[in-house]
Amino acid sequence: MISLEDWALIRRLVADGVPQRQVARDLGIARATVAAAVSSVRPPKYERPARPTSFSPFESRVRALLAEHPSMPATVIAERVEWSGSITWFRDNVRRLRPEHRPVDPADRLSWEAGDAAQCDLWFPPFRIPLEDGTTALLPVLVIVAAHSRFVTARMIPSRKTEDLLLGSWELIQQFRAVPRRLIWDNEAGIGQKGRLAQGVASFAGTLATRVVQLRPYDPESKGIVERRNGWFETSFMPGRTFTSPADFNAQLAEWLERANARVVRTIKARPIDLIGHDRDRMLPLPPIPLQLGWRERVRLGRDYYVRLDASDYSVDPAAIGRFVDVTADLDRVRVRMDGRLVADHERVWARGSTITDPAHLETAKRLRQQFQLPRPVRVGDDLARDLADYDRAFGIEGVA
Repeated sequence: MISLEDWALIRRLVADGVPQRQVARDLGIARATVAAAVSSVRPPKYERPARPTSFSPFESRVRALLAEHPSMPATVIAERVEWSGSITWFRDNVRRLRPEHRPVDPADRLSWEAGDAAQCDLWFPPFRIPLEDGTTALLPVLVIVAAHSRFVTARMIPSRKTEDLLLGSWELIQQFRAVPRRLIWDNEAGIGQKGRLAQGVASFAGTLATRVVQLRPYDPESKGIVERRNGWFETSFMPGRTFTSPADFNAQLAEWLERANARVVRTIKARPIDLIGHDRDRMLPLPPIPLQLGWRERVRLGRDYYVRLDASDYSVDPAAIGRFVDVTADLDRVRVRMDGRLVADHERVWARGSTITDPAHLETAKRLRQQFQLPRPVRVGDDLARDLADYDRAFGIEGVA
């Protein structure tokens, strides 16, 4: 086999008009070698002939296992085929064979029509946020991106429960000033799983006249726009920032998003702020009626005059003890009403296991307790004595001497 340099020289000399016989004589090689070099279409490459190795007797059994279980670890395969040699050599051969048996999952290039879809996701910042009780927590950030214009909206929410997800979604959708025709989610438990929507999600979508689309597993490209925005938050928004509370986080995020939506997106070569109007024109109008969202519960107020919401307790006017009260909450406030009258209004806390007490409720409870402990006055003129003749008549001994 000739070298790459000789192959290149032969082809150059023949191209310059030197006869092949003379080229063979000048270079001291066979004429057949010169003819082969001239007729070849690619440079010569040395290839070692395949020879049996210590892995060869096991290859068919390894292929059979990979065909049935493409992701089986190499160590498990080695145990199944009773391999006793070098595990590193075995791993190298399994790594060579595995791509031939791994199922292929092509990713389509998707196009997004104006007004058609918004991609929704939860992002968990790698930073613990200080809460009211002095503790810190990793809190979710709800992100919704208009797929056509790439306009991004986001805010931190207290939990990933359905009530908070719908409250946050409605707040972010209002920033579009219109409703996307589809809201694309993965299998988030608060939205729905295995093709079934969580309680309240269907009525939310129906009120907006939109459709909630749940993606099948292993379909990341259908939600790739919002996934990339999540990574963008971590590399562009988070570095160098500190936060004192969830409200401070949301304030900084809102200010940053104004600038972010004014930047040119490389894939669409335009700014989201310039395209959102075209997107909005083809979305659905906002509903004309207010949405009934958030936490809603009707309970009978117990003697301790507290109601529980999302693992925290809130005080209520003790005058409502023993009565049914209606508890409602959004992302910011917790309110309790009895027969339409407001009997509690608290700022919602994000720390779990907290107890929030209104000082006025403590004073009312103290006053009612003192009144309850006072002795009951005896009414004037209330004679408890009874004529003994009444007992005689009752037992039938009236007039007996």
